Amino acid sequence: MNSWVNSAEILGSDLPLELSGTGNRRALLMDALREAVRSGRLAPGTRLPPYRSLAADLGLARNTVADAYAELVAEGWLAARQGSGTRVAERAAPVTPVHRPRTPERVARPVHDLVQGQPDPSVFPRTAWLASARRALAAAPDDAFGPGDPHGRPELRRALAGYLARVRGVRAAPDRIVLCSGAAHGLRLLAEVVGGPWAAEEYGLPFHRELLASHGVGTRPLGVDADGARVDGLTRHDRAVLLTPAHQFPTGGPLHPARRAAVVDWARATGGLVVEDDYDGEFRYDRQPVGAVQGLDPEHVVLVGSVSKSLSPALRIGWLVLPQRLVGPVVAAKGEREPFSSATEQLTLADFIESGAYDRQVRRMRQRHRRRRDQLVAALHARAPQVRVTGIAAGLHAVLELPPGTERSAVRAAAWQGLAVEGLGDYLHPGAEHRTVAGASVVPHRDGLVVGYATPAESAYPEALDALCRSLPPVSPPAPAPPQPPAAP
Repeated sequence: MNSWVNSAEILGSDLPLELSGTGNRRALLMDALREAVRSGRLAPGTRLPPYRSLAADLGLARNTVADAYAELVAEGWLAARQGSGTRVAERAAPVTPVHRPRTPERVARPVHDLVQGQPDPSVFPRTAWLASARRALAAAPDDAFGPGDPHGRPELRRALAGYLARVRGVRAAPDRIVLCSGAAHGLRLLAEVVGGPWAAEEYGLPFHRELLASHGVGTRPLGVDADGARVDGLTRHDRAVLLTPAHQFPTGGPLHPARRAAVVDWARATGGLVVEDDYDGEFRYDRQPVGAVQGLDPEHVVLVGSVSKSLSPALRIGWLVLPQRLVGPVVAAKGEREPFSSATEQLTLADFIESGAYDRQVRRMRQRHRRRRDQLVAALHARAPQVRVTGIAAGLHAVLELPPGTERSAVRAAAWQGLAVEGLGDYLHPGAEHRTVAGASVVPHRDGLVVGYATPAESAYPEALDALCRSLPPVSPPAPAPPQPPAAP
């Protein structure tokens, strides 16, 4: 395209806007508007002229200006409200993005944090935990202060066996439970003992897939739909399958009962292992919690759990509920002594569970997370009704479904607002199979944002929701009607 120069004073604002250079005219207009906002010549709240007027002033097509406005709204530079036109967005100070694998738009020091993964650290039950620690230390046997048993403290294994049976429908004696330093540590141990290959849901934590790969265990993706993982894709060659049956991570929804039965049948028929990541099974809001798949067949299912969502990831306490045949090999893989989890923290957690403090904390957090979820849904209904929210029946996060092709721009817009949030595509298995849609081969990616609503402090949550709503793509402006031929005389 030839080099071109054009300039006009924006009607009603007396702001010279010069477009010059070679390239796409829409891109040049967007660069000029960004620079005007960045330099302060267009202050937050400034109303821009209608796109028809600006198009006439600059000698551009109306669609060129309309598309530029829409893209800048999606990026967070502008804000569009029905009935009030397009204005420069009210925003937090820009935060410089830093490069990170898979999520390059995540901000270095976000003003607001809606990344999924952990509860608000300010609500850790310090007083109750301290009381349990005092009781546990006073009653601790002498051997608790010697070399640790790789099984884990028997007091905690007994407490967990009772709690998991009562709350999650788990069938296990204490000698089937091996303590570890968290879900990731548990997966490392299973990778060493079971070997590969494994199947895994096509949407899931990249960290888990990378962890398994680092231990020589490759993963093959299984499709995911509204009923959870497509377990009919399992084969005799799969040594294990990694699932999140209570609340598929991150898309949401429990594994359908028929698929629960089918995956257990697969394990029995092939000798395979079902690895059940029960990462947030206690946090279900609209009905009773879905029981663990482990209860269907304790000899073919491993339950992996931890306190990272219910208490704090800083405690570094997790557990594996194992088939009897795997207890010895997993303990051997840990080594002769407990190398990770503190015995005193294990004893404290045992007292915390037995005293009822853990149940009270989970109930408290369930009420808090449900209130947060309801605030998120209400804010989106009021300010972004075009966005569908899914996966909200349980857990600490929701998925916001976006129009095709808008996920990356929404993440960039969030970074401009000082908001840390992740795209759904960050969780897609790199080996997800292409599928045929309308005769074309496509990767089954759904555009969306994974919004964690548990992390912000209570006082910061409304501002985080406001930043989120300002980051979402607007409803596309209607295309101008084609000219009508003159009426016949």
